[in-house]
Amino acid sequence: MKEFDPHGIISRDSEDISEVAAKGVATIFFLAVNPDLSEFPCIITDDDAMGQMGAEHLINRGFTHFAFCGFYNIPWSVARSRAFSKRIAHAGLQTYIYKISKSQSKLSWAKERLFLADWLKELPKPLGLMACNDDRAEQVAEACKIAGLHIPEQVAILGVDNDDLVCNLTNPQLSSIAVDWEGTGYEAAELLDKMMAGEKIINQKIIARPTHVVTRQSTNILAIEDPEVAKAVRFIREHTRQNIQVNDVVAATSLSRRVLEKRFRKILGRSLQNEIRRLRVDQVVHMLVETNLPIAGIASDLGYPGVDHIARYFRREKAMSPLAYRRLFGKK
Repeated sequence: MKEFDPHGIISRDSEDISEVAAKGVATIFFLAVNPDLSEFPCIITDDDAMGQMGAEHLINRGFTHFAFCGFYNIPWSVARSRAFSKRIAHAGLQTYIYKISKSQSKLSWAKERLFLADWLKELPKPLGLMACNDDRAEQVAEACKIAGLHIPEQVAILGVDNDDLVCNLTNPQLSSIAVDWEGTGYEAAELLDKMMAGEKIINQKIIARPTHVVTRQSTNILAIEDPEVAKAVRFIREHTRQNIQVNDVVAATSLSRRVLEKRFRKILGRSLQNEIRRLRVDQVVHMLVETNLPIAGIASDLGYPGVDHIARYFRREKAMSPLAYRRLFGKK
């Protein structure tokens, strides 16, 4: 810092940030180690939303056995684990959490992966597992191979960050929760500019929020034992870009509408219509975040009658308009 003489810094925090802070340079800290540095402008992650989104994704895949694998005593990992477990408990189910001692956490990965493999082998299957981030998800995938467990048939793995390099090079490719890091970076740069111009900023938080789940091979499975309900869910997923109705789904099974609705609600806790709407809105979210296609073009591609119709449909699920969602999380 003495050689560079910076006017502004965006820095990951450390165990002791006093030396950086004492320089009097405009600084924004990305909180990873010290979660309570309220006197500084900070970037934080919405860990509750990430944990809940991960749980929802695996619940919606039909899993009834769940696990979370994080890093020892790291605040953001613990927070994601807590939120994940809370949502699973709300569904009346249990979460198995990977726990190691402080001494074990200092082991090399070559040794720790054996502990992780043994833990995975002991858990009930099929298992829906969320890892605290993509790096940890990659390690879980490696431990599954050591344990002789198949992904996603026996263990479905979900990470966080949607790091293309990690997710696409892991075999099988990893599903992951995408986070609006680009938008967060713009917001941090804007705040730093104000601080460098002399504006006094105290206790301001910039929040990195999850946007959606990018599904790849590691969770691309339905863990639903009822073959007719699984058939219905599969039909809906395969036709999310079409304006399908409940009767179309019923026709894809061998059950009556009444019986299918009853079984569907019992297993997934929602109606066929709610599932169609949820997955259709998920498709809209993907197109809003990952493309620059106009909203009118998205409506046309997905079979909506027009922009007004897609806006009403979307607002009902997300409590905001498609345009507002794109402004928050879309490509900058």
